[in-house]
This record gives sequence, structure tokens and C-alpha cells, in this order.
Amino acid sequence: MTELAMLQTMAGYNRWMNERLYDVCAGMSDDERKRDMGAFFGSIHKTFNHILLADRVWLGRLAGHPFKVDSLDQELYADFGALARERAMADSELEDLVSKLNPRLLQESITYLSISQRQEATLPRGLILLHVFNHQTHHRGQITAIMSRLGHDFGVTDLIAFPGAKNMMRSGMGPGHD
Repeated sequence: MTELAMLQTMAGYNRWMNERLYDVCAGMSDDERKRDMGAFFGSIHKTFNHILLADRVWLGRLAGHPFKVDSLDQELYADFGALARERAMADSELEDLVSKLNPRLLQESITYLSISQRQEATLPRGLILLHVFNHQTHHRGQITAIMSRLGHDFGVTDLIAFPGAKNMMRSGMGPGHD
């Protein structure tokens, strides 16, 4: 499997998992989604918000149009419906961006100002995208831990359970090519 095919698979998996978790959370009360459960960002809502904020920052960097934030826990949307709509749009942007890449673009360096380290950094586009998908997986794990504690079933989260993943990996192509 090529690096490009792997990123295409991750973009599809990313959307699939976000849709599934947001669907489960849509059945929860706002109080339940916003209850501080001791996770790094406290609640499900704040963790979803952080994931979207980070994606917007990285999408802006990749497009050369920085997305300005005050902090990594800045609330973008207090309303869950708005947060869910914006998440779906960000997932579409990520899939679209990855679908337009080629091996040369994956190696292209992107220079940006690190929010956490407060200094300039330079990384290849492919590594940045790998980080974006890994970052989401990390924080979705925190969300599923909270959901479990609250008694909500979110189903299987394994990459290999993603519909079409086996075909994508076997063919070395991304979504839409199985």
C-alpha cells in the first residue's frame, strides 16, 4: 500500500468514525455530552471541539491560510448541531485534500507557527496529514472511554472494520476505488 493510499484510507476511516460517534452523541442530552468526565478536555463536547479546532488549524496551514486560535481548548461551537455540521464539512475538506495529492505533494514541506511550542516548524505534508488522522484517533479514544463510562454503545472502532478498508488496502487505492 502506498503512502497516498494509506492517507486516503485514513481519510475515509476518519469520516466513518466521526459520523458514527456523532450519531451516538446526537442521542445524548446536552448535559451528558458536556459533563466533565475528567478527560484531558473534560467532556465529550469539549473533546470533539478540540479535534475540530486542530483540524481547522492544520487545514489552514496546508492551504496557506492560517486559522487563528487563542488556545487549543478554545470553544468553536457551543451548539452540538453546529459542531456536528462543521465536523462533517471538515471531514469533506480532508477527504477532498487527500484525493488531490500526489507523491510529490506529500513530500512538499510546510512551514508553520507551532501553537504549543510557540516557534516556527517545518514538516512534510504527508507527515502532517498522518499526524492529523492520528490526533483524531487519539482523542476519539478519549471520547469512546467517556461514552463507555456513560453506558453508550458506539460499536467497533477498529480500522479493519471500516467498510471497504480491506479492498482499499488490497488494491492500494483509496476510497471510491474498490
